[in-house]
Amino acid sequence: MSGPQIGDAIPAVKLLDADGATIDVAAMKGAPLVVYFYPKADTPGCTIEAQDFTRLAPEFAHLNAQVLAVSRDAPAKLCKFRDKYGLTVRLASDEDGAVCEAFGTWVEKQNYGRSYMGIERSTFLFGADGKLAKEWRKVRVKGHAEAVLEAAKAL
Repeated sequence: MSGPQIGDAIPAVKLLDADGATIDVAAMKGAPLVVYFYPKADTPGCTIEAQDFTRLAPEFAHLNAQVLAVSRDAPAKLCKFRDKYGLTVRLASDEDGAVCEAFGTWVEKQNYGRSYMGIERSTFLFGADGKLAKEWRKVRVKGHAEAVLEAAKAL
């Protein structure tokens, strides 16, 4: 597993948001940044996670922290997901998987004895200086957004 290590700069990668606008992730430094990766839009765990981050969005905004949610879903699917659940967290598309590779979240997974490649639910918290302050791997959804918020408050 690779990806940024504590103290590393935000990877210089670009994504498309749900509306097709380009996001230059490295240019987002200057304020705390949460980048979380989730396997698939509009699935139970991913929906709960996005709803939790949306519910806490005002508290992240109070810290001037931005939250970016990344999956390999196409922008059109992300737009439907956002609109269906009234999500305010910014959803980003990594269709070609380059950003997942840069963050080390594209991993071999197992389900019922079958091996396949997929996104490991992971979260990265960057400080205003653009350096990785904390990471969470193999995330369990329940209580996770709250834990990230507490870590952001401690920056």
